[in-house]
Amino acid sequence: MKHTTVVIIGGGATGIGILRDLSMRGVKAVLLEQGGIAAGASSRFHGLLHSGGRYAVKDNEAARECIEENTILRRIGRECVEESEGFFVLTREDDPSYEKIWVDSCEKAGISAAPLDVKDALRLEPNLDPDIRAVYRVPDSSVDGFRLVWHNAMSARRYGGEMLTHHQVIAIDQEGGRVKAVRARNLITGEEVCIACEMVVNAAGSWAAQIVRLVGLDVGVQPDRGTLIAFNHRFTSRIINRLHMSSDGDIFVPHGSITILGTTSFKADRPDDHHVPPEDVLRLLDIGEVLFPQLRSYRILRAFAGTRPLYISNGSAAGRAASRGFHISDHSEEGLEGMLSIFGGKFTTYRLMAEKLCDLLCSKLGVTAKCRTALEPLIADPSPEVLEKARKVFPVHGAELAANRLGDAFPTVVERAEAMKENTLLCECEMVSRAEIEFVANDPASTSLTDVRLRTRLGMGTCQGTFCSLRTIGTLTECGVSFPISPAENLRGFLQERWKGLRPALWGIQAREMELGRAVYAATLNLDGAKHEQEK
Repeated sequence: MKHTTVVIIGGGATGIGILRDLSMRGVKAVLLEQGGIAAGASSRFHGLLHSGGRYAVKDNEAARECIEENTILRRIGRECVEESEGFFVLTREDDPSYEKIWVDSCEKAGISAAPLDVKDALRLEPNLDPDIRAVYRVPDSSVDGFRLVWHNAMSARRYGGEMLTHHQVIAIDQEGGRVKAVRARNLITGEEVCIACEMVVNAAGSWAAQIVRLVGLDVGVQPDRGTLIAFNHRFTSRIINRLHMSSDGDIFVPHGSITILGTTSFKADRPDDHHVPPEDVLRLLDIGEVLFPQLRSYRILRAFAGTRPLYISNGSAAGRAASRGFHISDHSEEGLEGMLSIFGGKFTTYRLMAEKLCDLLCSKLGVTAKCRTALEPLIADPSPEVLEKARKVFPVHGAELAANRLGDAFPTVVERAEAMKENTLLCECEMVSRAEIEFVANDPASTSLTDVRLRTRLGMGTCQGTFCSLRTIGTLTECGVSFPISPAENLRGFLQERWKGLRPALWGIQAREMELGRAVYAATLNLDGAKHEQEK
């Protein structure tokens, strides 16, 4: 049996943020995640670091939290943030009377919303509809959710935090009305682990209600499914929001060379409801054309979905009308000591959510250390000497990208690359080289190519894994990196995850690319045949 002070359930932004906060305060903690780090909602959203403008009218308190955390995250996690700024645009279909209400609400929340002449806005963003009627600049930014969560994980590890991925919680033991231990099953090996603890934190997002049911309680968490589209073009340099009450398909977020359009809002029956109906894609395109009339001429890279863990208290609104604030439940009020749950909130406010929960938890443990997560950067800048070495062994522009992704591990990977005869580029789209892949694949948290993808962005570019996945599994096999599943099964699972995002928009160039992938893997390499042979 393992022993720790706190067990945290959930490896998304909030759970990892809590692990970092507690570890920095000197509290021993172990985090359990049923999948890979950032495999849930923290990687299935539009990647907007909110200024708060979208919530200024309907939820001014949440808007204020967003702008305050936006400022903090741009400082402590700048390697994960692109300060692109944002436009709020009043289109020909939006109610002009909403404009003044929104401007006044932004001022109340402390959000800078500066008017911009429409002609100047069209000069800066020429693909916008020329008939737009008003534009305001706000301090929105885009954020890489994968990277930010992993940088928090690196910081937590630095202070002694421990993570167990692919471990599903199956029971929470109680004695005398107090939590005593958490039991989890390793979904790769089938082995069970029991961790004795003083406190349990339920930060499982859309799965939070399922965790609470393990102790015979219930909470008002409703998963809400949102569909998004990633385009293989950066047709806007700024985040573009419709200037109306937040709704479906009214926000465009640029990331690197792509643009993400989102999102929809539908009640989900399951926390893992990530299916994308083609009609969602078509509806988003229809709505998005109001801002970008040429939208259908841009190639769709993939469509994907995630579930928001909305907190629905008795009689409160659901869906779009539900608050984007967060809620902390102390289950001692229901007769169970030693367990806290946190629900709702936004990715932008994950750090604040973690701070408030850890303040409460530490007061219960008698820990007086203060929160420092807003003060200390997630990772340290690489030294000029290390960067200079890296530029000699990484592809052009690849050194800086690798440094931003790898954080603390960057000097180690540079040494690995220097020792290689050649640091081969395995993924051209995302500029991921062999040294980086090998290092991440050897991390205890990596059990498959999909785990490697979540940390390096392998296969997330134009080819969607058609070429880089085969190179990578071959390279890792040659150098002796062993995963729990066979190379063929590993490759099959990776490709199915990539193809899942292609199917909802299977027309035009997208259909031809998927047929190419099927020809390579199903025909030439007989990947499906290999599976059938193994099953015999």
